[in-house]
Amino acid sequence: MADSVKNKLTKLREEIRQHNYSYYVLDEPSIPDVEYDKLMRALQKLEAAHPSLITKDSPTQRVGAQPLDVFLSASHQVPMLSLGNVFHEDELEAFEIRIKDRLKRDINIDYTAEPKLDGLAVSLIYEDGLLVRGATRGDGMTGEDITENIRTIKSIPLRLREHQDMPKKLEVRGEVFMPKKGFEKLNAQARRAGEKTFVNPRNAAAGSLRQLDPHNTARRPLDIYFYSATDIDQSTPIVTQYESLGFLRELGLKVCPEIELVPGFRGCLNFYRRILDVRDSLDYEIDGVVYKVNNLALQNELGFISRAPRWAVAHKFPAQEVVTKVLQIEFQVGRTGALTPVAKLEPVFVGGVTVSNATLHNMDEMHRKDVREGDEVIIRRAGDVIPEVVKTVLKPGVKRNKSVQAPKKCPECKSDVVQIEGEAVIRCSGGLYCAAQRKGAIKHFASRAAMDIEGLGDKLADQLVEAELISSVNDLYHLDKGKVLALERMGAKSTDNLLAAIEESKKTTFSRFIYALGIREVGEATAASLADYFQDQNSLMSANTEKLMEVADVGPVVAQNITAFFKQAHNQEVINGLISIGVAWEKKVESKNQNKPLTGHTYVLTGSLESLNRVDAATRLKALGAKVTSSVSKKTTAVVAGANPGSKLTKADALGVQILTESDLLALLRDELD
Repeated sequence: MADSVKNKLTKLREEIRQHNYSYYVLDEPSIPDVEYDKLMRALQKLEAAHPSLITKDSPTQRVGAQPLDVFLSASHQVPMLSLGNVFHEDELEAFEIRIKDRLKRDINIDYTAEPKLDGLAVSLIYEDGLLVRGATRGDGMTGEDITENIRTIKSIPLRLREHQDMPKKLEVRGEVFMPKKGFEKLNAQARRAGEKTFVNPRNAAAGSLRQLDPHNTARRPLDIYFYSATDIDQSTPIVTQYESLGFLRELGLKVCPEIELVPGFRGCLNFYRRILDVRDSLDYEIDGVVYKVNNLALQNELGFISRAPRWAVAHKFPAQEVVTKVLQIEFQVGRTGALTPVAKLEPVFVGGVTVSNATLHNMDEMHRKDVREGDEVIIRRAGDVIPEVVKTVLKPGVKRNKSVQAPKKCPECKSDVVQIEGEAVIRCSGGLYCAAQRKGAIKHFASRAAMDIEGLGDKLADQLVEAELISSVNDLYHLDKGKVLALERMGAKSTDNLLAAIEESKKTTFSRFIYALGIREVGEATAASLADYFQDQNSLMSANTEKLMEVADVGPVVAQNITAFFKQAHNQEVINGLISIGVAWEKKVESKNQNKPLTGHTYVLTGSLESLNRVDAATRLKALGAKVTSSVSKKTTAVVAGANPGSKLTKADALGVQILTESDLLALLRDELD
């Protein structure tokens, strides 16, 4: 029995290791995630039943150590040296000339060329294929023992793959980094939690590896690429740097896929230019490339100088972070109405271009970084991404300007600027009128679920705005046929069809009209609820937040968005203009609710119901003449509380409002129908 369990455990672990190798090293997943998860659960279940058979290299044993009080020191038998730098073509050529002078012969030299990752260098030691130690570079001679944190990184194998040339002891070096997508997600989570964000992926990777509690490291999206092994030439038939990387890959160690074998310094330059071109499409930060003499015998012959090898050099990219001055802070309005603070900068050359603007994201972020006009700041540029302000450079004794506050009026249309509680973004409330939101408003207005203007697609909407034929949605109903006909790709038939579709759209429904206005967070369902509750546009436009919250599906945030929208004179003007040119719908015929048993009663549904869902419950209550709202007030007849009811139940109790169970509701519905 014991041997059978051991064999099953061995088989499961080896199968999972093979899938890890396919996923992390070959970048070719061999099974779907759900099947991989099944294997892991099977292994966990078997190990839980036989804890004495758990091994340290099992795929389940990545996290388990207790938090440390302090990191222990770890000595490097072979120093982890730094590299010399070159920045220009002539410096790279001089590097190769020095190599040939040192070798005292003019020979063709091949190099391995690889991206220079902007992460944290680490050393890993494997004994008999088992990971036994992980350490930071430190000062090159002594680092910190971070073994338990290293074990949490899923792309690092706890046991190497079997190989005929496997050395008894192998030390490998690599760069731990945080992928860009993981970094963005980590910072987004920190912002939502009101926590401090990381300045860049390198700081994030370094901070993650130096967590005293490995469980914290395990939650960070870390990865690694290996780039060398010490004394590998003495234990294997490998004779070149490039071959050694292939050997590492065969052992299950992840190697950067961008690495190439190139001829001479000209080949190095071509590689540099190619990587610089694709730099921003890579999912990891790099700050240059590294060239290493490919022949290991030549590396030994060249040796070292001071604390750097003579056979390798880093070719650095132009700086992407520089210091400059904030001249002014302005606000730009996006197509959705969001106002973004933008720093107008003293022009500075960074990342290959001259930069004079940088985003500050939102008011919360600007105040968190405490950026003010007149400050010196560090800015970062990454490819085509809008440059951003990283941090303020404070100088002792220098008097600073006051913090910039959010504008009360939109800089584009002078409508009120609003901020919903709990949101970091501030927005212009003039959605139908604001020039910055014009294209988006028109496209939404004409969409199928809104006014359904056939033939008015995104490209034509762009043309109409750019040709200045329309400045708001009501201008659609005043289009000049001749001017439309003059637009690119608009013939007589397509123009006639468009104008006919616009005319036809005047006959609509109240719910479509409400949805077409593009009020933030008012979707089709909410628009239908509003149309069902209110008699016409005037009663809707004049409703306060308390009245709006009596409508099913309308909570405090949506109610604030609606009142802010209708409060703007510009929006009122556009709506009244639409009504005046003939946009209309059939008026709702009031049913004789006085004959219905629940007329005059108001109910609130909260929590989850088992026998019928909340939509069905609301429909049945309304059919009996009741109102169903989303907020509790003294006027509420009763609150129907299902499972996990939330704060509405607490408020009902405080106001003395009757509370019904789901059974009570079902009984009520039965009784009233009888």
